[in-house]
Amino acid sequence: MRKIAFVFPGQGSQYVGMGQDLYNNNASVKDIYIKANETLGYDLKDLSFNGPAEELNKTFRTQPCIVTASIAAYKVLIDSGVTPSITAGHSLGEYSALVAASVMSFTDALRLTEKRGIFMQEAVPAGVGLMAAILGLSRDVINKICTDLKTGYAACANYNSPQQIVIAGETAAINEAIELCKKAGAKRAIPLNVSVPSHCSLMIDASNRLNSALEAIMLTTPEIPIVNNADAMKLSNVDSIKSSLVRQLNSPLLWEDSINVIIESGIDTFIEVGPGKALSGLIKRIDPEVSVFNVEDSKSLDNTLKGIS
Repeated sequence: MRKIAFVFPGQGSQYVGMGQDLYNNNASVKDIYIKANETLGYDLKDLSFNGPAEELNKTFRTQPCIVTASIAAYKVLIDSGVTPSITAGHSLGEYSALVAASVMSFTDALRLTEKRGIFMQEAVPAGVGLMAAILGLSRDVINKICTDLKTGYAACANYNSPQQIVIAGETAAINEAIELCKKAGAKRAIPLNVSVPSHCSLMIDASNRLNSALEAIMLTTPEIPIVNNADAMKLSNVDSIKSSLVRQLNSPLLWEDSINVIIESGIDTFIEVGPGKALSGLIKRIDPEVSVFNVEDSKSLDNTLKGIS
C-alpha cells in the first residue's frame, strides 16, 4: 500500500487557463469556483481561465487563484478515492495544505491569501527588492556571499533542492550576489520575475500584518500531519501553525528539509496538487527514488490514478 503525500505549489506556478479543464469536467469543481467568486467579490474563475496574465500575475490576485486551482485538483483526487497520509505546501501552497488538512476553511484561505498578497506588495515598493535562483552552489557558499555583500542586504530565501537555492533582498545587493555566485562557480544565477522579495527580513512588516489578520481566522487541529516551511517539522496544534505562517514570510523556506522529513516518515509517493510541475522537479532532485505525480487537469489526473494503482 502506497503512503502518499500531497504537496501544493506556490506563487510562480500560475498560468492563464489553470483549472479550466477540471472545471469543465467536474461538477464539484464548479462549486469551488462559485464559492471563490462569492467570497472575493470578483470573477476569479474568468481571471484564472482567460486572464489577462498581467492581472493574474498581481500578487494579491495570484495567491487566491492558485489556492482555488489547487483545491479544485485536491477535490478531484479525493473524489477519486485518493487520500494523503501527510501534506505540505511550498510558500503560498502551505495555505492549500492547511485546507487539505482541515485546519482552515477554503473561504478563509482565500481571504487570507488575498490579504497576504497585499501585505507583501505594500511591504516593499516595486523595484526595491529582487529574488534570484542560484544553481550549483552549496548553502554555505551562498550564505557567505550574502553576508559579505557591499551594496546592501540579501539572504538565502528558499532552500529548494540540493542544486537550487533562491536568494532575496535589495535589488542592488541581489545583482551583486548574482555576479559573485557566478564567479564562485554557480551553474546558473538568474533574477526571478517576481514582484516581491519573499522569505527574508524585508517582509517583517508583512508578517506583522499577517499576524493581525490571522487573529480573525478560525483554525482547528490538523486531521493529517502537515510539515511546515519555516521549520521543516510536523505541526500538530493551532498555535504552532499560526506562528509558522507568520514566520514563513520573513524567514527561509526549508523545502528540501521538509521533503526529507516527509520521506523519513515512510512516504514513498508524492502528488503535486495544483498548477504546474515545479515541485515535482524539485522532489526528484531531492530524492530520485520516490514516485512523483502531479494533478492539474483530467489527463494528469488519469496518469496519476493509473500510476498509483
